[in-house]
Amino acid sequence: MRVGRPRRVSSHVLAAQLALVIGVTALVSGLFLAPLSDQLDRQAMRRALAIAQTTAARPELAAQLTAAAHAAERPTARGPLQTEAERIRHATGAEYVVIMDERGIRWSHPSPSALGHHVSTDPGEVLAGHDVTQIDEGTLGRSARGKVPLRDPDGRVVGAVSVGIDYANVREGLLALVPKLLMYAGGALAVGALAAYLLARRLRRRTHALAFSDISALLAEREAMLHGLAEGVVALDPGGRVRLVNDEAQRLLGLGPEALGRPVTEALGPGRTADVLAGRVTGRDLVTVRGTRVLVANRMPTADGGAVATLRDRTELERLGRELEGTRGLLDALRAQDHEHANRLHTLLGLLELGLYEEAAQFVTDALGVHRATAEEVTERVHDPLVSALLVGKSAVAAERGVALRLAPHSLLPDRLVDPGGLVTVVGNLVDNALDAAAGSADPAVEVELRGQDDRTVVLAVRDTGPGVPPEHRELVFEEGWSTKAAGPAADGPDGPDEAGLAHRGLGLALIRRFVQRAGGEVRVGTAPEGGAEFRVVLPEALAADTGQRATEPARTGARA
Repeated sequence: MRVGRPRRVSSHVLAAQLALVIGVTALVSGLFLAPLSDQLDRQAMRRALAIAQTTAARPELAAQLTAAAHAAERPTARGPLQTEAERIRHATGAEYVVIMDERGIRWSHPSPSALGHHVSTDPGEVLAGHDVTQIDEGTLGRSARGKVPLRDPDGRVVGAVSVGIDYANVREGLLALVPKLLMYAGGALAVGALAAYLLARRLRRRTHALAFSDISALLAEREAMLHGLAEGVVALDPGGRVRLVNDEAQRLLGLGPEALGRPVTEALGPGRTADVLAGRVTGRDLVTVRGTRVLVANRMPTADGGAVATLRDRTELERLGRELEGTRGLLDALRAQDHEHANRLHTLLGLLELGLYEEAAQFVTDALGVHRATAEEVTERVHDPLVSALLVGKSAVAAERGVALRLAPHSLLPDRLVDPGGLVTVVGNLVDNALDAAAGSADPAVEVELRGQDDRTVVLAVRDTGPGVPPEHRELVFEEGWSTKAAGPAADGPDGPDEAGLAHRGLGLALIRRFVQRAGGEVRVGTAPEGGAEFRVVLPEALAADTGQRATEPARTGARA
């Protein structure tokens, strides 16, 4: 249980930003004041030195000091040196202007009682001929000082001039700048606080007033949910780059962690799957094929311009659906045969009731001969029992639909198939499509050509008398989701199966191409001699090596049975 209300992320950010702004303002103010104090000290010392240099440059001062020293005079309050020094002090605003002789005795001072006494600080450096600047304590208190040697016309040092600037004035100048500095700092602090507040408000809206603990819990729940889902989830940023792929999506799409940050087309390669995830194909429950898997995808845009796509694996369902379609085909064949047998039995019964026994016997002989001839024609040319049984069943279905299904005269398939089930799937799909296309034409017929080539290759061709496939659609028919079949009022197009509720359409030829390509073969569509469509499949290495043992008779026997 939480004690009290947790602070929101925006509150944490606001407090951190305010602390940062205050700290930076205080630091900048301190860094500004520290060198400012030193700068004011240096300015005061340079000013004192300048006044001392100007005073020492007056030649009469050295002459008066030398004459007084030779005459053994004593400094007096009305002496020329004191008078001149006081005039300069009042004119420059200095705290004092002291003229000393080469012994360090004062000949001028603001306090007359200090005249004739030795200066309070060591004058050795300035009397040695060096300019001196310093902050020091004296008889008048702390001051910024400048000292300059006083020289006679021959350049000999006869004394020195010391000028002091009251340090209280320097401190007052520094203190006078502090309010202005604080005002500027306060303004900067106010602007920073306002910016921090506005940013915190924006952050509060973007985070929906969540606390840090809530965000942590949501992140943990999100990770558990995404990686525990039985559906694949792919998230894209506004630029179409992959920013999240959960475990199921990695399995379904064959992706790894290296896909993160890459454009979806680059990560998946060109194709319908990439087009669906990128949003170039729109609709709900879009069917696509990735490798050997049949996927159903849905894409939802996000508020930031990206998108989240979910993927469901429908491979097993599609396999079961195709098995169901095969079962239905078998049932249709059995129903057609049952219907045909019922008609024959009714005819036979009528002949017997009419006493036409010879005609009845002939009718039975002819009927059995036709059925046997059909089965024998198939098994003589197609020796594989699965494929021949499929063609016999499809013949009955075709007859019921009024379509003639026949084998090409030069068809011959040995009983050496490496993958009979795969070839049955290919033949069944192509024959079903051909029957649909041929039904309703003037003279409906479907021709199947099955033959071995070069001892190991199988060539399959299925031709119909339907409307054919226009040249501009001969590549589109092999894409997932593309179909020319109609369901209800809507006809399928490139996206039709998804939008018209025909998600089960448009996959047969795509899966056939995938199967053929995995086997190293090729499938093409062209124009049949009758004007319809011709689908030609070439499967290399589809026949096992010929060991000299033929399985023709067992296949025929099984087919007749």
